[in-house]
Amino acid sequence: MVGNSNDDSLVLTPEEVRQLLRCSRGLIYEGIRRGTIPSIRISPRKIIIPRRRFMEWLNQGDNNLHPDDK
Repeated sequence: MVGNSNDDSLVLTPEEVRQLLRCSRGLIYEGIRRGTIPSIRISPRKIIIPRRRFMEWLNQGDNNLHPDDK
């Protein structure tokens, strides 16, 4: 499904999240910038997304929808 991702990996890259969500790179980085997508910036050029937190966020379902989308 996702390039080099390992299901046992503790973290995902923004690119792996982009592929999982099937959306644009810009949308992923906007979500990271706004804090919508849980992430950790470990250096000025490296962002990681903790797999467990991401999956919890994703599984919240309707809680993540914009009010207009409910």
